[in-house]
Amino acid sequence: MDAFNSFFKELSSILWGWPMVILLLGTHLFLTFRLRVPQRKLFTAIRLSVKKDKGANGDVSQFGALATALAATIGTGNIIGVATAVALGGPGAVLWCWLTGVFGMATKYAEGLLAIKYRVKTPDGKMLGGPMYALERGLGLKWLAMLFAIFTAIAAFGIGSSVQANAIATIGYETYGISPYIVGGVVCALVAAVVLGGVKSIARVCGFLVPFMALFYVLGCVYILYLNSEHLWPALKLIGESAFTPQAAGGGFVGTTVIIAARYGISRGLFSNESGLGSAPIVAAAAQTRNPVRQALVSATGTFWDTVVICALTGLVVVSSIIAYPDISSTDGAALTKMAFSKIPHVGSHLLAFGLLTFAFTTILGWCYYGERAIEYLRGKRWTYPYRVVYIGVAFAGSVAHIDIVWNISDCTNALMALPNIVALLLLSGVVARETKKYLWSNQLDMHMDDVVPERLRFSKKNQLTKEK
Repeated sequence: MDAFNSFFKELSSILWGWPMVILLLGTHLFLTFRLRVPQRKLFTAIRLSVKKDKGANGDVSQFGALATALAATIGTGNIIGVATAVALGGPGAVLWCWLTGVFGMATKYAEGLLAIKYRVKTPDGKMLGGPMYALERGLGLKWLAMLFAIFTAIAAFGIGSSVQANAIATIGYETYGISPYIVGGVVCALVAAVVLGGVKSIARVCGFLVPFMALFYVLGCVYILYLNSEHLWPALKLIGESAFTPQAAGGGFVGTTVIIAARYGISRGLFSNESGLGSAPIVAAAAQTRNPVRQALVSATGTFWDTVVICALTGLVVVSSIIAYPDISSTDGAALTKMAFSKIPHVGSHLLAFGLLTFAFTTILGWCYYGERAIEYLRGKRWTYPYRVVYIGVAFAGSVAHIDIVWNISDCTNALMALPNIVALLLLSGVVARETKKYLWSNQLDMHMDDVVPERLRFSKKNQLTKEK
């Protein structure tokens, strides 16, 4: 088992090394400039995200789809992951993480657009979409679409179920002394109550939980920044300088180079917001929207909230706290976060625990939807309920087990998900650019598009379904 774990650990380090970082960041930059910087329409996107698109096709509202995507995206990576980036890459990693979010909005935009453009409608009226449908209908690469679906279905058991349940059980035991078996049972019961109701139930719960959990966490960060107000400007200055110049050890920080700061900042940002991973467009395809660009804009706000806001706040809190208390070691991301939140009188540790618990729980819900859509693509609808049952069981197993190997396997499958998705993004970038010009830059956001096709007409060599259909 140790050898097995070492293999996946090494494979994970290879897959998430510099080639993947450069590929994802390069895709972000390419799409940003090819689409004429769609980030400029951020405020329009935020307005659309909270506005119902009445009369449009879809299973859930645009906000419901966004909340579900955010539920799966906002997790321990936004808290512990960012602190770890600072611990290993120095304060400059925060700026690189933030820049990854800014440019990653263009990639998330393109993913959302393709999800709507190539989605299909099942006989019972349900919308299905995501990278597998873009690869099949847009490019005719059914084999690559199936690979993406396989990697997604496997990754959901790891990063979506067992890993998050284990995080919840660990918090419950370390903070409140509750047995992992009890925590695991409660988690399974709550997850079952939600996911067995399908996408509408998941979207409804996520739409309720996500705004509150994000708000409480942001308020906690703002309060800490208020306590560290005299160190706020030095922290911002240090983050900016360290991103582009070597950082000597001292003042509570480890010594780092620009390369190390960039590597950890970019990789943590990419892993946190999942732009380019291909997961979020699976639920974006279910959104009620009148044209692809409206949902593309809404999807882009997910990366904005996840990385540009929450990850940046976490990074600023950690760096300012280290400056304020330089005797604290900065080599442990989890310890850094706990140290920062402990400065909130009486409720700091409970606020952090609440944030981690809710972030992890909603991640379980969001990834369950991703996994079952992938298994439906591979094997049909009849397999979705058995998949949910197994998914819930894996959550309990994760609560009571040591799962280092699961982390490593999950990292590998996440990276393997990204590769087919990037193929779709790059080869279909011309389609994205044309749709963007048609609806966004021609001021036609209110125009309706009715090109959703029945599932039975999905691409095949016999009917040669064209992109125009």
